[in-house]
Amino acid sequence: MSNVVLAFDTATSSTAVALSGTAIAHTAELRDDPIAGQRPRHAQALLGLARNLLEDEGLTFADVDRIVVGTGPGGFTGLRIGLATARALALGSGAEIVGVSTLRTLERPAREAAGDGQAVVAILDARRGEVFAEARRGIDLVLEPAALTPARLAELTIAAGASAADPWLGVGDGAVRFRSILEPAGIAIPADDSPLHRVSATVLSELGARATAVPRAEVLPDYLRLPDAEITRRARSDP
Repeated sequence: MSNVVLAFDTATSSTAVALSGTAIAHTAELRDDPIAGQRPRHAQALLGLARNLLEDEGLTFADVDRIVVGTGPGGFTGLRIGLATARALALGSGAEIVGVSTLRTLERPAREAAGDGQAVVAILDARRGEVFAEARRGIDLVLEPAALTPARLAELTIAAGASAADPWLGVGDGAVRFRSILEPAGIAIPADDSPLHRVSATVLSELGARATAVPRAEVLPDYLRLPDAEITRRARSDP
């Protein structure tokens, strides 16, 4: 593990930042979680949260050895802010940079809670009546990452074996929002306030600390679909 690892994810409405590494006594995480109806505050919150964590350790951005950034899928604006910030910080400090899937970060704690025998489906609210989702049983990928309607996700999980007798564990803000559609499909969803529904920057840092660093230009967002603005533009241009 690198001496100082700064990890952050801005794919959802939340801004989650963690500081870890061999030079840090304990991994620390700070978050900005807007309440329902509030707009995300990634641009305002991200650098401030990161700076607070570093200052608590007597460090600056120049001391960071590795930057780990969540690559989505998620909101276009949030991902753009996160990736641009990661690249700029890496350029300024000379730090290594690593990208990690937000779905994988969300799925990891749920898989540990469920055990290898239960399938876990990570579900993020994609807006426009869709979700971003992937499912794993243990380390095996059961459903490829995709943007799809909750009804289609329910169909796929049933076809893959989810049932009341063998339920899958569903986590994420998409699971909470579409609970009424997903639970009848054999997806067990924890209470709305369960920490399993939050993307953890601490988990992100753990995953990213063991990954191989790549050139800055190769860390790219994983949108899984066109940005909302492009979808709207195409809809307006259709005859």
